[in-house]
Parts: sequence; C-alpha cells; structure tokens
Amino acid sequence: MPLATWIKAGTSATALVLAMAGTASAAPTTPTATAQPGAQAAVVTLRYDDSRAAGWEAAIAAGVASWNASVTNVRLVEAAPGGAAEIVIVATSGWPQATLGPVRPGRQVRVELGSQAVNDGYNKTRIAAHELGHSLGLPDTKPGPCSQLMSGSSAGTACTSAVPNATERSRVQSYYANYANALAASVVTDGRTLVDAP
Repeated sequence: MPLATWIKAGTSATALVLAMAGTASAAPTTPTATAQPGAQAAVVTLRYDDSRAAGWEAAIAAGVASWNASVTNVRLVEAAPGGAAEIVIVATSGWPQATLGPVRPGRQVRVELGSQAVNDGYNKTRIAAHELGHSLGLPDTKPGPCSQLMSGSSAGTACTSAVPNATERSRVQSYYANYANALAASVVTDGRTLVDAP
C-alpha cells in the first residue's frame, strides 16, 4: 500500500477515535464543574431537593436566589423529581439545623428547616439562606449583627436579611474556586450538624 494511503487511513482512524472519546465523556452521570464562556473559573452546580419541605418552598427559592446572586463559582439548582441531590432539605418541628459543608458534587448534606424558629418569630427566608450557607461550608458566627447571614438567631427576630456579606461570599467563593482542576478531597465536607437554636 502506498505511503499516502497509510497516512489517510491513519488520519481517519485518529479522527474517529477522538470523536468517539468526546462522545463517551460528553454526558457525566454526576454534576461536576462546567466552564462559563469568558470566565477563568468553572461553576460548580449543586442540586437541592426540597420535596419534603412543605410550607418552605418560597423561603427556599428566595434563599437559593440570594446565594446564586451572591457567588459566581457555585450555583444551586432544584433537582429533578426523584433525582439525586447534594442538598436534601426537609421541614421539621424542631430548630433549624444543617450539615456543615462545603458539599461537593455527588456527595450529600442535609438541611432541616425547623418550625420552632418560625414560631419564635424568626424570618423563614433568612433561616433558609442561613442553613444553605452551612451546606456551602460556612459555620455560625454567633453572636453577630444582622449584616452577617451566619449570625443566625443571635441577630434577633427583627432581622430579615437573607444576603451573605462580603466575607461570607468570599469564603464560599474560595471553597469552590478552581474546583474543576482540584481533587474533590482537597476540601471535604465537615460533616458536623449545626443546630441553630438561640
């Protein structure tokens, strides 16, 4: 066979192998980081399941929107019905509590939105955003002012702010920075459950 025919055959085979490799890795089974056009860092997508948090839907949606507007390299999205989720949110009758993250794609933490805090006058949206902050890796900063989302109940029942301050945003950004290039084990979920009773 002439050399030109060998080169053509080799080029076609290489193109076929590369195309098949791209197809095989195009749809991962668990969420990872996805590149954003023009951005240097990738965005980590975390799914949440609030199917067992009846009565908290609006507060959860507002808390999620607050975090999604505040940080750029991690995004919270609602899980498909019956699908896997990194953040499982349930309504309870006790005090709000959550597993301390930062949670990683494919791992799982739990958030309990307790009605005891609402009965005592605390704002539902602030509670939801605060507990999601734990999932993203932030501990409590009690006592603290209303301007600190993670001050939780120590800010008092008059506090309705559900927006993380600059320090809180920066810490979450650092936990998820360059996640696409880092090993998932580099920052592991803390695993402690933080109860947010006063």
